[in-house]
Formats: sequence, C-alpha cells, structure tokens
Amino acid sequence: MKPALLFTAALALVCPLGAADALKSALLFHASFDLGPHADLAAGDTQIYTAPDRTRTPALPGLHAGDAIAVAPGEGKYGAALRFRHKTKEQVFFKGERNLGYQAKNWSGSCSFWMRLDPEQGLAPGYCDPVQFVAQAWGEGNMFVEFSKDHTPRHFRYVIMAITRLWNPTNAKYEEMKRRPLVAVEQPPFRRDRWTHVCFTFGNANTGAKDGWGRLYLDGVRMGEFTGWENSFNWQVEQSALTLGLGYTGWLDDLAVFSRALTDSEVATVFTLKNGIAELRR
Repeated sequence: MKPALLFTAALALVCPLGAADALKSALLFHASFDLGPHADLAAGDTQIYTAPDRTRTPALPGLHAGDAIAVAPGEGKYGAALRFRHKTKEQVFFKGERNLGYQAKNWSGSCSFWMRLDPEQGLAPGYCDPVQFVAQAWGEGNMFVEFSKDHTPRHFRYVIMAITRLWNPTNAKYEEMKRRPLVAVEQPPFRRDRWTHVCFTFGNANTGAKDGWGRLYLDGVRMGEFTGWENSFNWQVEQSALTLGLGYTGWLDDLAVFSRALTDSEVATVFTLKNGIAELRR
C-alpha cells in the first residue's frame, strides 16, 4: 500500500474521515512549534511577535524575551513545544486578524492546545493567563483561560468578558461577583509530568442578545458551561491578538483555532488525535 493510503487508513482509525474533513474545513490557525515559533497554518499572519509589555507595542517578529520563552525541541506533546521558563513582562502573541475568525455579527469559535505544568509549585504569584483573545483595550471585550491567584489549589477558569458595561455594569470586584461569565475547575488535573488538553468553545457572540455562551473542556471532557450573556465585542480587529503565556511557567503545544464551536464529540476527537492537529492538515 502506498504511504499516503497507509496514512489515510491510520487516520481513519482515530478520526473518522467525515469528522476529519469537518474539523479540517473549520481550522483557521495551527502552531505546532515543531519548525520554530511561527504558525504552520494561518488564515492571517503566521509570524509570532514579542512586545515589551501587554500594550503589544512595539512588536518585533520572533521571540525576544531572553531565556524566558523559547522553542523546546523534543519536549512537546508532539515534537517541540513553546516553553515559558519563568514569568516575564514581555508579551508574545500572534496577530488576531483573520486568525481568530472574528465576526462583527454572530461570532463563534474554538481554541485547542496542550499544557504541561505544576500550577502550585511552578507559577509565580498573581493571575496567570496562558491564552487570551484580546484587541485594542481590555474593556472592549476579551476571552481567556486563567489560573486564579488566591485559591489553593489554583482554580482553572475559562472566561468571556464582553464590553465591560454589559457583563459588569456596576463595576463590581471580579472575585466578589455572585454571577460571572466563566467556567471554573476547582481541582484541575495539570501536572508537570503529563500533558493536559484544553479546549474552549463559544457561540452567539455579537448577536446583541443575551444568548452568548462558553464551554470549557479538559482532556476531551466538558467541564462546564455558562449561558445567557450578551457577549458583544467592540473590536478594532486589526489590533486583535492571540496572546500566550501571561504570567505562565510551563510548556504549551499544538495551538489551534477553529472558525466555529466544536461539538462535544469533535473536541473528544481532537483530544485523541495520535499526532495532533497536524493530522487534519494532510
């Protein structure tokens, strides 16, 4: 049998061809970090950028954070990974325009990646946001996954903060709010000696109605969801970004963005891909 046919047959065992085609058609962005820090596939700019701080200006192509952030060959879930050796003020990111699939009306999407870390021993004090979707200003709408700062063990959370006046009109203190647009996992499974798969999905953003929702998955299993929010974003999309490793110490691998909300079964399929997202691109 020819190598291409052997690969197709092997892929069908872990990812039925119909499911693989559906996932491939929705894939916007993929950074395996196997060939360097830049994206393997991107609907927009493939370059990774480093900026001095969270303002993301000025932005230089490549990694320029000294020894704090580097590609680590052979240390990934699949091949190489992006390693964050210690907390740093430098911000690394990919440009969000087209890569995040942003839509001014009825936006949905998904983000998948793997992490390896010890949250209790490895993270510096304070909030840690391994992955963020953000644009020109925090109050104009953002979403992210984070490790909390004041819990033991640290909670792992997926959060959508739309335009501030929509989700927090009284400017209440975040940790004191009784109802917040987030999923929290109080005892997350992250460890330094194993990889954990993370996926978040969202839908009905920018509809103008209180029908927005978000879901968080760990190792292919839905951990929870939040619903009933007006998740409107006022983005200048050319200033949007997919930021990585804010306050983070650990490894991150196989980062992908999809143009729609994946189903539970599709998230489970991504989790079980033998060679990661690269299987969807062949």
